[in-house]
Parts: sequence; C-alpha cells; structure tokens
Amino acid sequence: MSKILKCHSTEIASLALAAVLSLVAPQLVAQPAQRFVGTITAVSGDTLTVKTDAGDVRQVKISAAAVLKRIEPGQKDLSAAVTIQASDLATGDRVLVKLDPEATDSTPEAAQIITIKRTDVALKEQKEREDWQLRGVGGLVKSVNAATGTIVLTSGAGPTAKTVTVHVRKTTVLKRYAPASVRFDLAQAAPIEAIHAGDQLRARGAKNAAGTEIDAEEVVSGSFRNIAGMITSLDAAASTIIVKDLATKKPVTVHITPDAQMHQLPEAMARIIAARLKGTTPGAAAGATSAGAAARTGTENGHWTGQSGGSRAWPGQSGGGRAWSGQSHAQGGDEMRQILNRAPAIQFAELKKGEAVMLVSTEGTADVTAITLLSGVEPLLEAAAASQNLLSSWSMGSGGAEESAAQ
Repeated sequence: MSKILKCHSTEIASLALAAVLSLVAPQLVAQPAQRFVGTITAVSGDTLTVKTDAGDVRQVKISAAAVLKRIEPGQKDLSAAVTIQASDLATGDRVLVKLDPEATDSTPEAAQIITIKRTDVALKEQKEREDWQLRGVGGLVKSVNAATGTIVLTSGAGPTAKTVTVHVRKTTVLKRYAPASVRFDLAQAAPIEAIHAGDQLRARGAKNAAGTEIDAEEVVSGSFRNIAGMITSLDAAASTIIVKDLATKKPVTVHITPDAQMHQLPEAMARIIAARLKGTTPGAAAGATSAGAAARTGTENGHWTGQSGGSRAWPGQSGGGRAWSGQSHAQGGDEMRQILNRAPAIQFAELKKGEAVMLVSTEGTADVTAITLLSGVEPLLEAAAASQNLLSSWSMGSGGAEESAAQ
C-alpha cells in the first residue's frame, strides 16, 4: 500500500488541521479566502511559499505579531499546541495559515500559522507501520457475515496458506478503496456490507497467538484483479504495457502510475519461492548446491543472501551481512510480504517485451491500473495454482503505509 499509500502523510496532517480549523478561525467560514491549508515548499527570510491543497502556490509574510503554533499529527484542538518561532518552520511542513485582513503590504501577511512538522508525521507513520506489521493481517476475503460481523480471509499461498477470521465491532473503522483508485487517502468509509468474497482486505487489531483470529480496530478493503502473463508491448510515452493474461488468453492494457509498486525477483529467489509454494526443497530448486553456485546465484543452503555476483543486491542489508536468510519471525502471508517488499524496486524502463509478470490491478476487463507488479516470475508461473494469490495481501499494504517502509 506503500507507494499506493504514499499520500497518507498528507491525509494525516490535513485531517488534523481540518479538525482545528473551526476552533482557530470560526469567523472565517464566510470568508474562505482569508485562510488556506497547504505544504511549505520554500522558506526565504520571513516569507513562506506554500502549495495549497487546492493546487495553487501562495506566498505569505510572517509578521512580527503573527501567532505560530505547532500541533501533533492527529491532535484535534489547540489545548496542547506549542508556541514556536518562524525559524522553526521548514520545507515539507504542513500549515494552516490565517491571513491578517488588515495588512496592506503587497504580499499577504499571516496573523496565525498552525503547523504539523514533517518529522512528526514521519514518526507517526513509522509507529503505524510497526503496529500494522505487529498486529496486522491480510488476504483474500473468503466469506462475509454482516449479521455477526465476521469476515473470513485466506492468507498466504501454497503450504503457507491459512484461514484468518476477522471480527468487526461497532468501533471498528471500515474503509474501502474508491473505484479505479490505488490511493489510500481516497479510501472512503463503507459498511461491512460493501465487502464481498474475492476482495482483498487488511485488518489491524488484537490477534490470538496463532494469528488465526483478530478483533479488528481498522479494516481497509477493495476489489482488485490478479493478472499473470507475458508483456507483449510497451508504450513509454503513455506509461502503459500490454499483458496477455494467462487466465483469459486476452490482452490487457495496464497503466503504470507513479503510485505503482514494482519489484523484480532475482532468479534464485524466484526459484526458492516457487519451490516452497510447490512444497519441494528450496535448495534444490535454487540450484545452489556448491560454493561456486552460491556465489553466482546469491544463495547459501537454499537461502537468499543478498549477494548476486554484481547484479542488483537485496536492499536493506548492513555490514555485508545477509538481508534475508530465508528465515523470518513472520509466518505465512506476512512472511511472503516481507520477502516481496525486499525485492529490488524497478522502474518502467526496466520492463521488457516478452517478460513474464504478475500484478494486482484495479478492476477492469481490458484496461486497468497497476497497484503492484512483480517481474522475474517465470519460476512462479510453473506453480501457477499455488502462486495465484501470492500478491493479494502484498498489494494492499496497510492502512498506515507499513509496506513502503520496508523498502
């Protein structure tokens, strides 16, 4: 979710600023031009350049009499706001600016500025990601019982597949992706009745020890399409590829937006995953049966080491050690999400005609938008049945952008 969820920080700050708006400037309801919300793009002396949420760019001067306050992400009033100085404002900070109606200078002057620091938003997001990783589950919806508030998911793939029961309470926050949207900040509140079998879903809350039951505090769901097939053509100018879907045998135009998550599995890693999905021996499938083979493929005892003979290395490693040894504290779908997130990210220019890809997209028959795309998947397609839902929970990310942090 996440380049899918990369706008989540703006959403957090916008909601907090909106919550305090009626408290700090109730008299401006009839004069909307006297205040605006946006992001600081430049600071020059006592003048700020702000790109507003409406899309325009405005400059505002900070007068000596201006009141500057800092609030925390999620804070809904000014009771705990901290007074700051103009020098504390920085590029990337979110601001609510109340203009001085009596100022006569050619550049508008601010009477009050309420800010949420970019660093505070980043810290809040990090905490949310960690919480989703610790207390989150995800998968494909198998069944929904709105009367009892019970949703059954299938999580993981192949031998790692398991069933998870999600319990929805009156206090559970339910959100659903907008049609043809891959952006979490556009997800809207929706009742449990909007969730259907086949949907993808992520939930966060208290899990039982086995991870098979969860009392959900937050749920985000959506209807998406899984596609596996061969790239038959690419259009760099339009940022589209055409994939021949192996299931339907029909071509599908796939739009690749900046929000799409795209990764490439090294061959050795793809063979390990395929072997695990088929329930065979990973080491044998990877072909790493000697020290020389390990050096060439980046495997050791059937596990990916992050070293691949000069080719793209596994991200996130430190001190030359292995980034992922094939062992993880996470299980099933959670483990697979971590593996896929650590696969090297790629750009559109790295995709090739004739290459096999697996992707999750928005709904559509002949024209879709990619949410996640994985290349280097030829070995996985040999285990097509087991890998059918491999990307399902990975594409959902989390309500708090947990997945993008792993990259």
